[in-house]
Amino acid sequence: MPKALVVSDEVDERLWTDAVRAVSVDLVIGAGDLPYDYLAFLAGALDVPCVFVPGNHDPDLSGYTRYGGLSMKDGFPTVWPGPAGGVNADGRVVDVAGLRFAGLGGSIRYNDGPNQWTQRQQARRARGLVRRAKWRRRRDGRDVDILLTHSPPLDLGDRADPPHRGFACLHRTIDALRPKWLLHGHIHPHGEPVPDRVVGGTRIRNVVGHRIMEFS
Repeated sequence: MPKALVVSDEVDERLWTDAVRAVSVDLVIGAGDLPYDYLAFLAGALDVPCVFVPGNHDPDLSGYTRYGGLSMKDGFPTVWPGPAGGVNADGRVVDVAGLRFAGLGGSIRYNDGPNQWTQRQQARRARGLVRRAKWRRRRDGRDVDILLTHSPPLDLGDRADPPHRGFACLHRTIDALRPKWLLHGHIHPHGEPVPDRVVGGTRIRNVVGHRIMEFS
């Protein structure tokens, strides 16, 4: 039963110290809008893998390819700005620590910043993700365990202001993939309790801040 340190949006300074080594987990999961140095520190200090999606305040990671320890962009070696050793699940289906993730990072487009998408753009990305997940399932019979996003589905834990509206396409993505979990950030609770939401067999959880979670 893998156990994860799940983080998003808000740095906990208590974790950014050697004290975090007392936490016993199998992986770090990042749902966006955190310094990549923070994710790299957590994974390094705990000596576990890290899987993440970028948020709307994170650097643009598109266009990078990685071969072994070498990062390339536009055909030239370059420094990857993401967390050292981290697995970027945005638009991908990846297996980490015994769990299968499908990832969709970013938020609704509200200015010219990185990792922002219109409803139509994110829907196109989501359809591609579903195709990749179904291909993987035909290949090995495994389903997606966790749909990892930065933004929530529309009307399921989002907010009415334009930057914090959720994505409508995530409803169809849940229906197609039927993951056990959808983990998202982006919506800061500001101290208010945030109950999980359940759609079919999928539990939707806002993970802003940090949580320790076990996954069967």
